[in-house]
Amino acid sequence: MTHCAEMAPRAPMLPSLRWLGAMVAIGLMVGCASSGGKPTRPAPVVEDTEATPDTAAPTKTAKGDPDARFTAALKLLKDRQMKEARDAFFQLAKDFPQYGGPYTDLAIIQYQAKQPALAIANFEKAARLNPENAVAWNWLGVIARENKDYPRAEAAYKKALEAKPDYAAAHLNLGVLNDLYTQRPAEALNHYREYQRLAGGDKLIVTAWIKELEAQLPPQTTAPAAATAPGA
Repeated sequence: MTHCAEMAPRAPMLPSLRWLGAMVAIGLMVGCASSGGKPTRPAPVVEDTEATPDTAAPTKTAKGDPDARFTAALKLLKDRQMKEARDAFFQLAKDFPQYGGPYTDLAIIQYQAKQPALAIANFEKAARLNPENAVAWNWLGVIARENKDYPRAEAAYKKALEAKPDYAAAHLNLGVLNDLYTQRPAEALNHYREYQRLAGGDKLIVTAWIKELEAQLPPQTTAPAAATAPGA
């Protein structure tokens, strides 16, 4: 099976002002057809989202209003002023090192700038500061999958789902991983179905993958042990 090329990054949408846990990410689900017209799986998916706040909303300090600073940094990122946004998130992380949001956005910029080692370090820092940071875990899964470290990718996607069981992107990414890389079609099928449910409507390309797997598997095939994260 062939794979589509990853979509070029787009400017992230602006999340709410609860910046301590707010994360922005890039990318859309993409799909294409092989020469025979058979749908292929997309590159890993990351979506605009907002994670659970690390703690209560911040207040003004001697280093300024962190909420206003974070909003300004997000605007720079939205406007594709990448150097300025990178510097703003770097300074936020330096001034408020107890919060994971700035580390996540800084890591996204570093990933786009082809600085994977720095990006991984900051995604990991964000996840340590807030283990409920589903976006950081999903990104760590994306990077591990790109590095062909499939066990690490699976573990990271599952961490994302433990933190946020209704995180559609992580379900889709885990489905693709199980489908193409770890050869567990029953688990892939369950994650594709969960993605469809959470996405709020049938995505035609994912519907095609579901039908393809259903044709290969016995009726009513499920994989309870890995179908969804606990609490999903």
